[in-house]
Amino acid sequence: MTDFYDALETRGPAEREAALLAALPAHIAHAQQHSRAWGEILAGVDAASIRSRAALAALPVTRKSELLARQQASRAAAQDAFGGFAAVRYGAAMPRLYASPGPIYEPEGAARDYWRTGRALHAAGFRAGELAHNAFSYHMTPGAFIMEAGAHAVGCTVFPAGTGQTEQQLQAIAELRPHGYLGTPSFLRILVEKAQAGEGGGALAMASITKGLVSGEAFPPSLRDWFAERGMAVYQCYATADCGLIAYETAAREGLVLDEGVLLEIVRPGTGDPVPDGEVGEVVVTVLNPDYPLVRFGTGDLSAVLPGPCPTGRTNTRIKGWMGRADQTTKVRGMFVHPGQVADIIRRFPEVKKARLVVSGEMANDQMTLQVESAPSDGLAERVADAVRDVTKLRGQVEVVPPGSLPNDGKVIEDARSYQ
Repeated sequence: MTDFYDALETRGPAEREAALLAALPAHIAHAQQHSRAWGEILAGVDAASIRSRAALAALPVTRKSELLARQQASRAAAQDAFGGFAAVRYGAAMPRLYASPGPIYEPEGAARDYWRTGRALHAAGFRAGELAHNAFSYHMTPGAFIMEAGAHAVGCTVFPAGTGQTEQQLQAIAELRPHGYLGTPSFLRILVEKAQAGEGGGALAMASITKGLVSGEAFPPSLRDWFAERGMAVYQCYATADCGLIAYETAAREGLVLDEGVLLEIVRPGTGDPVPDGEVGEVVVTVLNPDYPLVRFGTGDLSAVLPGPCPTGRTNTRIKGWMGRADQTTKVRGMFVHPGQVADIIRRFPEVKKARLVVSGEMANDQMTLQVESAPSDGLAERVADAVRDVTKLRGQVEVVPPGSLPNDGKVIEDARSYQ
């Protein structure tokens, strides 16, 4: 029988959905009242009416680019560093704040396991009384603290190794004999390869590490198997500095299971429109965090919902994992074309269910073709071509293709030009 982190993981899907939706009105009202940015973004929204996924989907998606722009404007006006998104202030309620590339600043609240990563560590096999070697950076960014908080939540002691200094890290591993590794998969491989080459005490230096939780990079099955061949059961989790834990891998090795505090939507890139289950799109999350409330936050990452529950007995929704980036903005003949513009075009034609803009040709000879899925319709291509010119201010060809023929990879704009 699987050892679950808590009873939330095995709730009936209907019970979980009802609980998440029941929490939405208070969450949105709290964001409106205690966060200046959300008060502006959600101005006029009746929080009490947001009790369904359809009502939630009517709210705007706020993407990282807007968060950064608001933070920059807020700092320029000598206001708070978080652009008005934080609902807590400096002091005991905010023990730390961090900087991510941009820079984007994120607060850390005072709650135990603020980032909710204990669930992911437990699924990866970490248990109370063990030592975890944490090789995420402790400098400015939150990665190390995100993992450390989860390790403490499951009862582990943490060695704050940080990044780099592989010889010293191997020495510490050989002497301290940690049970597990936290960090990026690429750095774990570096440590293993250097140990195998005889550095830091040789191959035995890494012998104590039999488990790992990695994040921050793609973790292909080939690398997972490479670790397994060396006696390490390494799992991945999907977490961000804004959202904390979003999803985590289990022993089933079938996608990633959503965290219990996250309400996830997959939307068509460049829009806020949810796509059918199984279709690749942008990950949008509403995180029930009162200190840093997020409402329909667009992560910019692509993924898709997997059918059915996890074989381990966890009942929450599963996603395929990271499948690329959603921002496919492309410059064509000196003009930027955005995924949102493609969405604007197809909204004008109810018979078009999906579209893909393919930019081809050689440099300085851009050619633009919009492929649209639709049943045959007289004059459709010509009418869509007019809309392409109206929206993008560029001329392009239109190709009508059979429904279901476009790839399910989340791409709205494909740059197929030759740069040689």
